[in-house]
Amino acid sequence: MAMLTHIVAVGGIVENEQGQVLLVKTQHGGWVFPGGQVENGENLIVALVREIKEESGIDIMVSSLVGVYSNTATYKWHDGVTDVPTKVMLDFTCKPLGGELGTSDETSDSRWVDKNEVLELITAPAIRTRFQAYLDFSGNTTYMEYVTKPNFAVKLERTI
Repeated sequence: MAMLTHIVAVGGIVENEQGQVLLVKTQHGGWVFPGGQVENGENLIVALVREIKEESGIDIMVSSLVGVYSNTATYKWHDGVTDVPTKVMLDFTCKPLGGELGTSDETSDSRWVDKNEVLELITAPAIRTRFQAYLDFSGNTTYMEYVTKPNFAVKLERTI
């Protein structure tokens, strides 16, 4: 029997008092809001605080759960052999507490961007879709299933 595995990841939409959102530029994905995989033994909030600090230099407080996403695309990893597991991503709104903008091994740039200009920088369809859910957030958490390969497509969208 195959081992059942999900990758769990968290994303943080950090908005400051000026209505700007924290974005980081990654080596592969272009501009995104920061986040990453939850490590073994780590809770979601600790993981998100760690990832945002690592990728951007900014310290944050996690506020609300905006969206839960399943990427159910089945495809092979870069090695052409390994099956990529289903990814479950949880996006949270966050408030900045301090720190200084910086970069990491994974990021080449970080900046505060006016909320209404964010979608001009983000090109990845899945990240755009998740940021739009944040813009539309009215208190009800979005749940969405999508696939990223061979082409991006939303399979299910509802609030929970």
